Amino acid sequence: MANKLYSMTPKEIVEALDKYIIGQDEAKKSVAVALRNRYRRSKLSEEMMEEITPKNILMMGPTGVGKTEIARRLAKLMDAPFVKVEATKFTEVGYVGRDVDSMVRDLVESAIRITKQAKLEEKYAVADEIAEEKIIDAIIPTGKNKADSGSNAPFDFIMNNGGYKSQKQQYEEQQKAEAENNSKASSQDVELAREQVRQQLRDGQLEEQYIEIQVTDAPKGNELDMSEQGMSVAIGNIFGDMMPKKKKNKKVKVKDARKILREEEAQNLIDMDQVTEEALENAEQNGIIFIDEIDKIASGNGYRSGADVSREGVQRDILPIVEGSVVNTKYGPVKTDHVLFIGAGAFHTSKPTDLIPELQGRFPVRVELENLTEETFLKILTVPQNALIKQHKALLETEGIEIEFTDDAIAEIAHMAFLMNEQTENIGARRLHTILEKLLEDISFNIPEMEEEKLVIDDNYVKEKFIEKIHPEDLDKFIL
Repeated sequence: MANKLYSMTPKEIVEALDKYIIGQDEAKKSVAVALRNRYRRSKLSEEMMEEITPKNILMMGPTGVGKTEIARRLAKLMDAPFVKVEATKFTEVGYVGRDVDSMVRDLVESAIRITKQAKLEEKYAVADEIAEEKIIDAIIPTGKNKADSGSNAPFDFIMNNGGYKSQKQQYEEQQKAEAENNSKASSQDVELAREQVRQQLRDGQLEEQYIEIQVTDAPKGNELDMSEQGMSVAIGNIFGDMMPKKKKNKKVKVKDARKILREEEAQNLIDMDQVTEEALENAEQNGIIFIDEIDKIASGNGYRSGADVSREGVQRDILPIVEGSVVNTKYGPVKTDHVLFIGAGAFHTSKPTDLIPELQGRFPVRVELENLTEETFLKILTVPQNALIKQHKALLETEGIEIEFTDDAIAEIAHMAFLMNEQTENIGARRLHTILEKLLEDISFNIPEMEEEKLVIDDNYVKEKFIEKIHPEDLDKFIL
């Protein structure tokens, strides 16, 4: 499958990430190079492709500095199958909980979704034409079905003593012949009317009109989900396609009918076997699994309690998947030899060396993310496309209140976030959410009664808002 991300140069990938993530250039560079190497590998001969395995990345750094955000932005950028998992969700085989194989199953589900969407988009042009015809049929029926329906009852010939026609039958045939003559005369009028409706549809004049369409009735709640084991059994589908699909009538607006019929027709046009085959290939060759909180499964070298033993068990279970093994999924077996793994963790209480040596060796590229400085906080507030200041302004503008932050106020917010992280727990950029929510709490609460249309927030407002909060927060440490 063509991948827009793999066709980007490393510099272009970093530039795309720069729109949303401030700093952490080393981490961005490592990720960009790893992704470019996937593209380079795809250009090699099959023998060489098989030999080159991806160089997995381990990102280390305190919470809130952008590790997970890099993963989230990559997922939005790319067409390749991507899945983010939390290492803490997995348990050792034999314990209750998710087993590590489920990360590969999630990757395959992601690949199926991407491939299926790509195939659907190829078929939308044809599906649109079929949907348009069905909508026109719903507004102006052609009447062909009734005219061509033939004998009303399949056993008429047998029931009427070898073909003798009753008076009733003769009358019905006469009526039918008259109806056919009338239909020939009016077919031209129907065609003209249908063309007129087609034109009105294309001009968007009938979007709000209600029509009745036939859709496939997919019964809900009949699926026995055992996805933890890679299985999912739909009770109604145990006998496959032996039973005909049920149809039901649905009354909807034309604009909604177009979407429903378009999806249904496109679905009928795609070959799911081909989708599955391509998706498995895509997952094996282009898949990326981001394992967050990998430091939480590290255990020290000293005495091991029960929890530590379980953590080490999770590491041992993850090891064969990262090394390369075959995992069975409901779509077929998947090899993980060429899946790229990106591990991330804060490593506050543990070190990368606390991971089992075999697992350490499987993450050869180490990247250390930097602590956020006051200057970085200032940029986070204003520079990215989704900057926090822009978000809060947009939210309050929906109720007709314009808020303006002075440069001094923004600098004060950044300074306060930096100080709080230094003095209390370091929670990185998430500290800005805490400060801004508290800062704008009263304004958000009082908006319906406010008469002002524009508010200016300066550094004095910020200081006044937090001056009372600093001392009680310090005292709280000593109260049990």
